[in-house]
Amino acid sequence: QVQLVESGGGLVQAGGSLRLSCAASGSIFSITAMGWYRQAPGNERELLAIITSGGTSNYRDSVKGRFTISRDDAKNQTYLQMNSLKPEDTGVYYCAAYSRVVAGPDYWGQGTQVTVSS
Repeated sequence: QVQLVESGGGLVQAGGSLRLSCAASGSIFSITAMGWYRQAPGNERELLAIITSGGTSNYRDSVKGRFTISRDDAKNQTYLQMNSLKPEDTGVYYCAAYSRVVAGPDYWGQGTQVTVSS
């Protein structure tokens, strides 16, 4: 089992920045990739960014150039730096861990709320 705990959410004005953190513990040797998802009110959960154990990252078009995913394996942490935030970035942000990316996430964090005011 892998446990994921997100932190760093909050209220920010449009144009501002936040950095989310995800701390992983447990059987992390089984994890090959980490991702960040967002669920806005009334919407499905959507993948924003993913990073593999080799450091390759990919982003949803709507966040490219604004969000950066990174990982610090020594600390078992994954981060999402969010810049130039927009009101439509509002939602609950979830960290996810994959053993096989093609199979989808195996583990989820509890989520952290991000609210961007206009």
